[in-house]
Amino acid sequence: MSKYMYESYFGETEKVLMKIRKTQQENILKAAELVSECIKNDGLVRTFGTGHSHILAEEIFFRAGTLAPVSAILEPSLMTYREAMKSSAMERLEGFGKIIVDYVNPGPQDVFIIISNSGRNPVPIEVAMEAKKRGNKVVAVTSKTYSKSAPSRHSSGKRLMDVADVVLDNCGEIGDVAVKISGLEQGLGPTSTIASAYLLHAVMVQATSNLSKIMKEPPIFWSANLPGGMEKNRKIIDKYWGKIRNW
Repeated sequence: MSKYMYESYFGETEKVLMKIRKTQQENILKAAELVSECIKNDGLVRTFGTGHSHILAEEIFFRAGTLAPVSAILEPSLMTYREAMKSSAMERLEGFGKIIVDYVNPGPQDVFIIISNSGRNPVPIEVAMEAKKRGNKVVAVTSKTYSKSAPSRHSSGKRLMDVADVVLDNCGEIGDVAVKISGLEQGLGPTSTIASAYLLHAVMVQATSNLSKIMKEPPIFWSANLPGGMEKNRKIIDKYWGKIRNW
């Protein structure tokens, strides 16, 4: 056994990823089907997360090596890059989710991917509910174990996983910690970002594979740092320029 605690973190994270591979195949395929149908019908994949989950909303947005028709909903008051304490309070504010979806005004063919590790705060739940009311499909990325460990903060009593059409379980533990150090009460070593990104890219790869069977050139971004990369992207950017507000 290694004397270094980081090796424990590596080992526990690898276990989480392996658990995802063993348990989430069916859900990945279902989510990928929703994404590929959305893009085939000229819709947008709308990603949303609050707090650190907004990192994952950006993970597949405007990104080389993944599908281009992704519009990240990046509400500044719900991010931790500034005024983090306020953002924690804002994600518990009922009514805000409806405002966000009303402003986004999704088309009927759009799909929402909503990320919330605990799945219990009102704004992500409400965004999912409002999307469903409009007829949009919703994919949730969450930790089922964590989510089941505490009651919802939404007045409906529902968690994000109760609302979504497809649930991708990031297989994380309660509190999003993987390692315990002797003598310390608080665990450490979050896995949710790594595991959720793993799931999201798996979905996008499979969705692209689905699209490749019916489209000559699925809309995939190239790296702008490769020679000719930006020139290849320009055609895609021009197509979606009026639809994706934050390019």
